[in-house]
Amino acid sequence: MSAGRVIRVGTRGSALALAQTQQIAARIGKAADAEIELVQVTTQGDTSRASLATIGGEGVFVAALREALLAGECDVVVHSLKDLPTAEHEGLRLGAVPKRADQRDALCARDGLTLATLPEGARVGTGSPRRIAQLGAARPDVVAVDLRGNVDTRLGKVAAGELDAVLLAAAGLGRLGRSDEATDLLSLSDWPTAPGQGALAIEVRRERGERTLEQALESIDHRSTRAAVLAERLVLAGLEAGCSAPVAATAFLEDELLFLSASVYSGDGTQQLTSSHAAVPESRSADHLAEAARDIADRVVAELLGNGAAALSRPEESR
Repeated sequence: MSAGRVIRVGTRGSALALAQTQQIAARIGKAADAEIELVQVTTQGDTSRASLATIGGEGVFVAALREALLAGECDVVVHSLKDLPTAEHEGLRLGAVPKRADQRDALCARDGLTLATLPEGARVGTGSPRRIAQLGAARPDVVAVDLRGNVDTRLGKVAAGELDAVLLAAAGLGRLGRSDEATDLLSLSDWPTAPGQGALAIEVRRERGERTLEQALESIDHRSTRAAVLAERLVLAGLEAGCSAPVAATAFLEDELLFLSASVYSGDGTQQLTSSHAAVPESRSADHLAEAARDIADRVVAELLGNGAAALSRPEESR
């Protein structure tokens, strides 16, 4: 790359978005031997305090970033992958998926309380329909309180005594250096999380850019993470559920096996359907991993739909 070359990296302006973007941007800059300029973009999800279900959920944190990328205001953008709509964008592509961080949810509660030790009637803040459903299933005696805002705002509600606990992504706490705020890390086997949770997505324009930038993105792409999140997101796409629906999915590559488990919940958590399947990719090549991801996602979706998942994830269609 020519001397003085600057790579402009688009990001939301929240503390978490900046923290995770700065980590990725530093890696891109080092790999491409380039200076980095952060371009902060305000999204609808940043300005609205309405619930995700009310404002549409899907795409509210990414649309403005994508517009800035398409307009040439930045060269790449960094998203939390779970915020990305599942449908491909005709003008953009996924340039890299770095290695995923902790995929679990974290309970951050007063007095060191855990999910099991929260008192009856405890008020737990979350803006996620999936977490609300899981909370209803695990602890129907506590109260889920709809909550928006950044990590500091949410944790502040607990510190001020307005809430007994909040549910957050462990990865976000880690990226902010606040993992010690978690009083309970919830096991994926009992409390699976959103498709793509813990992973980041680096989007670029569909046409290939400078070779040095492309090579930098290739160097931070993590194939097994990309395959896992592809399988998880294909479940959402197959169910046509959207990223704010009460759907959880966990995929991982272990030894030679790509495994996927997905669960669909009713809004109150009183009903749940789960399907799990595995495949053995022909090799660790990107194409073979993607083929295996599509295979297991197709089987999981078919089983869930066959068992009535549409009526749970899209209840309005069952009326």
